[in-house]
Amino acid sequence: MKDTLKPGIRYTHQFRVPPSKTVPALYPESPEFQAMPEVLATGFLVGLLEWACIMAVKPHLDWPEEQSLGTHIDVSHEAATPPGLEVTVSVELIAVEGRKLTFAVSAHDGLDTISQGTHERFVIDKARFDSKVRDKRDRKQAV
Repeated sequence: MKDTLKPGIRYTHQFRVPPSKTVPALYPESPEFQAMPEVLATGFLVGLLEWACIMAVKPHLDWPEEQSLGTHIDVSHEAATPPGLEVTVSVELIAVEGRKLTFAVSAHDGLDTISQGTHERFVIDKARFDSKVRDKRDRKQAV
């Protein structure tokens, strides 16, 4: 982590919602999801918030050796957003506690606030993390 990784870092990200990011696209194998409205899925909204946080801190990490992974999310999903609308996500790093990063996050679709809340991420060493994942997969295969 670089010395510049400090509270106050802000980032704004814009994304036009395609049909592939709607509720029916979230789990195509689910008939229940297929019957749902074609609006931005909460799961994809969470990913969009994470993407903005990643972009906010990327210049302040030794990327790609250091990365960040989401560990907690506490956000609302207040309004439906149909495909074609552009979502603007705003994030601010509000706390750095060792490797733990806390962000204030919000999203707007040009008409309504669609999300607000907080998101926590941890800075990881990519090689060490990948090694732990391989070990876990190997343990499972050995069972």
